[in-house]
Amino acid sequence: MAENQVKQQGKKSIARNRSARHEYEIGETFECGLVLTGTEVKSLRERGCQLTDTFCLIRDGEAWIHGMHLHPYTNGGVWNVDPDRKRKLLLHRRQIDYLDGKLRQKGLALVPLEIYFDEHNRVKLLIALSQGKKLYDKRASAAKRDSDREIQRALKERSRY
Repeated sequence: MAENQVKQQGKKSIARNRSARHEYEIGETFECGLVLTGTEVKSLRERGCQLTDTFCLIRDGEAWIHGMHLHPYTNGGVWNVDPDRKRKLLLHRRQIDYLDGKLRQKGLALVPLEIYFDEHNRVKLLIALSQGKKLYDKRASAAKRDSDREIQRALKERSRY
């Protein structure tokens, strides 16, 4: 059933940064492309990648992602590149300028949320302009999630009778 929902949306998820929603208050999201080599795309189709501890920066008018680990392609041989290299993000000039202006504000960060194949089989990255959470915010969101879960359980029990 979940596979049908993914196909209906037209995207096939490769990896998600689950800790990002816990560590950051997610604001605006942007979809961008990635500059990859052929063996990196084949590796994404084969095994995927790791988005934990990744971050995005804007340097000299270009957006970059740091810390993303793409597993080397098994049949790549000498064409495999460094799995931990920084990769360029493909965004429009206006988006880069907008993000650069926002990132200069105190406390904002550009965090990757998900990497996926879109409906045209292109690799896309979902990034978010976000602000770090404090410890008490993390506790409050965990408490809210637990209470919502309890409410859903109670409603489900009531609907049985």
